[in-house]
Amino acid sequence: FIQMLRGAKKRDVLQLLKGAPKETRPFLVEAAVATQSVASLAALSDFLDFSKEPKSLLEKFLYAAAFSPRPSGELLHLVLDKLDGKQLAPEIWETGIVAVGSLVGKLCQQKLCGLQVVERGVDTILRGLRGAEEEAKVVIYLLSLGNAMLPETIPTLLEHAEDGPMAVTAAATSALQRFPAPHISSKVKQVMRRIFHQNRKSYDKTCRLAAAEILLDNHPLPMDVINILLATSEMEAEMATFLLLKVQNSLRGHHHLAKKIMKDIMGDPRINNYNFFSKVGTSSSFSGPLTVTQDLTSTFGLDLLFLEGGFLRKSVSDFSLFSHGQRLRAAQVTFEAQGMESLMGENLSEGEEEPELMAGMSATFFDVQLRPIIFFQGYTDLMAKVLLSSGEPTSVVRGNLLLMDHHQVIPLQSGFQVTVKLQGGLGLDISADMDMSIWEQELKTSVTARGSLAMDFQAELDSPLLQATLRSQTEVETSIHFDTNLRFSSSPVLMCLQLREEQVPYR
Repeated sequence: FIQMLRGAKKRDVLQLLKGAPKETRPFLVEAAVATQSVASLAALSDFLDFSKEPKSLLEKFLYAAAFSPRPSGELLHLVLDKLDGKQLAPEIWETGIVAVGSLVGKLCQQKLCGLQVVERGVDTILRGLRGAEEEAKVVIYLLSLGNAMLPETIPTLLEHAEDGPMAVTAAATSALQRFPAPHISSKVKQVMRRIFHQNRKSYDKTCRLAAAEILLDNHPLPMDVINILLATSEMEAEMATFLLLKVQNSLRGHHHLAKKIMKDIMGDPRINNYNFFSKVGTSSSFSGPLTVTQDLTSTFGLDLLFLEGGFLRKSVSDFSLFSHGQRLRAAQVTFEAQGMESLMGENLSEGEEEPELMAGMSATFFDVQLRPIIFFQGYTDLMAKVLLSSGEPTSVVRGNLLLMDHHQVIPLQSGFQVTVKLQGGLGLDISADMDMSIWEQELKTSVTARGSLAMDFQAELDSPLLQATLRSQTEVETSIHFDTNLRFSSSPVLMCLQLREEQVPYR
């Protein structure tokens, strides 16, 4: 369909979009974004009216742009124009800002940072961040900077990480975690030490743990590892258990940057002893390989952080790919529940600000952070959701994405030339659900990820003397379900985790 659209004129694409039935329009919009021809982008510009179109169609357009493997400056220009100065629904505005960050980052990876439209995109995010008064808006701009991953924005992220309120600190540290090791400078590590050791003020558990992870995952200094381990002796059991398991995990992963340093430190009996590693919290951190080849390692990781009373504070399930020192977060889903301490009658740590009662989730796919989804915010909202729950899972992302789009002409020694084309498309349907029962003291979370990948490869030799074509088509379908069931009514907490992978048809 994309190949067909590449040869179409603007009026044909526009006519197609306008005449299509409602149920096929999202597919046509995704295909037009993936085509990225001048005609298709001009047709989209005329067709999409951000004040009239249904929210689902606008989200499809923005996510298709955000996931585009090699976006053009014209695509970013179109997104910025559609967002500029309009009164938009909050979820469309949030998706739009997150998409701008992703487009800016990908254009800079293509060495197109100098384009005027890229500078306009960066300016839109930074100006918006400076002018944002609501905490929720500041968080979205910080997540957008995380998608862009521009080294020059690191000082801005550090400032918000150290001085912002809890949600802002969490978003800024989360954005910093996405930068590759060469950009985690001594200045970044200095700020992370201050957050972890709470030198200037108290920070939430999750923010301190994120700071510790940045220190441990990016060529750590032996001093940092030792200080983090020493600090666990003064922490509450859950936080200490989580951190100690993080350290032990780094010894198992052969792709981990700190493996050698950790091994040396663990040789010291003053550190590696029963006193340190006998913490008995319920929290856990696990990471293990799913596939290992010479060039690629794929891993599954699961982090569960509990409160002292046994309530789940945060869970992160992560599928990552490691290749030649690079990491791609294929899928990362985070569930978070905060403010539960007051609901369960627990006391906060000294100096810790009392967070608002809230549960939500955030997801990252193919290194693109999506806008966060809030399940409930505040006690009244919780009660309404509990009483009026539809039982339907929340759709996180659903659609068709062009993952690969490669076109190359190779001259041969004989004087002939071969044209190579490779396209890869992904159909994705990811939904998540969080079901909490205050009365039965149970929490259930489930993530369902269904995907189908289609790849089309063609090599063509065309000369006056002979013609030859080699073509291969590959299709893979897969479905992964990850469920957690936690019961707090008894001690110790009962926990059931299930990861199900359906049979993978490969054609």
